[in-house]
Amino acid sequence: MNIEGYVAVGSNLGDRLKNILMAVEMLDDLSGVSVLHVSTLLESDAVGDVDQPDFLNGVIKVRSDLDAKSMLEKLLAIELVLGRDRSSSPPGGPRTIDLDLILWGDQLVDSPELTLPHPRFQNRAFVLVPMVELAPDLVHPGNGKSMRDLLWLEIQSNGDLANRCRPAGRGPLVPPES
Repeated sequence: MNIEGYVAVGSNLGDRLKNILMAVEMLDDLSGVSVLHVSTLLESDAVGDVDQPDFLNGVIKVRSDLDAKSMLEKLLAIELVLGRDRSSSPPGGPRTIDLDLILWGDQLVDSPELTLPHPRFQNRAFVLVPMVELAPDLVHPGNGKSMRDLLWLEIQSNGDLANRCRPAGRGPLVPPES
């Protein structure tokens, strides 16, 4: 199995850039996982009702021979090492690192542990903008829409990106494949 997948990465506690760089390095060091590209990083307001600092966000494109559940387990382990314990922090609360499996090839998964594609990514500009940078014509396996079309629909629903998703002046961190 050799799957290309996409992982959303975000941080809003501590040295956000350092947290993201460490997560990318740890991901690339995993057996059976190669980081292919990291998008430009964006600043965005936190989602939800919890008052907290702004996030630094991006998307990581990987290639792996892991199945989706194993990949999710690896992402959660990286989060734990970098100081995020999902069991003791409030949902939507501040975090040193957030790694969400967005897409895993064209797989559709609906289980208690994992839903693929990620159920909310198509409503989040801070994920869609980097996805369009990395793979504008990639098609959502569930609804058949391209990343570019999903971003357009998100903008139509939620308005201009300028106040919601700001360039952070950093990126791309890993050059695209030749």
